[in-house]
Amino acid sequence: MHKRLLIHAAAVLVALPFAAVQVQAAGEGGGDTSSPTVTKCKKGEVYDTKSKKCTPPKQGMLDDDNIYEAGHDLAMAGRYDEAIAVLTLAANKKDPRILNYLGYSHRKSGRILVGLGYYEEALRQNPDYTLVREYLGEARLQMGDVAGAREQLGEIEKRTGKQSREYGMLSEQIEHYERS
Repeated sequence: MHKRLLIHAAAVLVALPFAAVQVQAAGEGGGDTSSPTVTKCKKGEVYDTKSKKCTPPKQGMLDDDNIYEAGHDLAMAGRYDEAIAVLTLAANKKDPRILNYLGYSHRKSGRILVGLGYYEEALRQNPDYTLVREYLGEARLQMGDVAGAREQLGEIEKRTGKQSREYGMLSEQIEHYERS
């Protein structure tokens, strides 16, 4: 099931220009899984807008923006292994967006330490990427490291204040963790 979502996300990235608009409208942390990749293509395929059909993804088939969009969509749909397969096709292996969703997908698949490595590399590329910091804080909580999660919360606050979505989400996760 997870592999299908990953492949569908890749199809969305290859797909029509409106697919990128849908993802942007949904927000980076949100999940609109109604993209052509997610809804039209079978497991292991992505939607190619040029041929207007679903095909197996190949290196160079999509640009990195489309790879990111597809990987994001697949990850948000819970198709983590598929997201990883698509995201690893990116030409720019240092793109913090790609690294973030590789980290997210690995973490959600239970490979927390692998995810941490991707998050750390994403922050080396862009220390101000607060969504990475939010996800890194969640990973720290999964490991029982409340201090590490609070450290990321403080870094988010420095960059965006307490009103940002990322601050609110991580703050809520920390509160929930401490109540349990």
